[in-house]
Amino acid sequence: MENDKIVFETEDGKEEYYILAETKLGGNNYILVTDDKDGMEGSFLVLKENSSRGTDGFASYEIPEDDDELKAVIKVFDELLEDIDLEV
Repeated sequence: MENDKIVFETEDGKEEYYILAETKLGGNNYILVTDDKDGMEGSFLVLKENSSRGTDGFASYEIPEDDDELKAVIKVFDELLEDIDLEV
């Protein structure tokens, strides 16, 4: 999955992120993305896949709002990516 990109349509235009990892927790799909191609210096986002896909067939993602959910997912990603220190 190295250097897989995901493009988000936002109010300000398109934003590109690089996918560092994917996981499933509690029946939900999550991805960890960064704005740095190498994944070492950039900021990161944890995104949760919405259960329903858009009419175009593409998945949509949102930032988890529940702090406990976010901490649990970050812990999983931290274990998956031993060489990257995820700071909240």
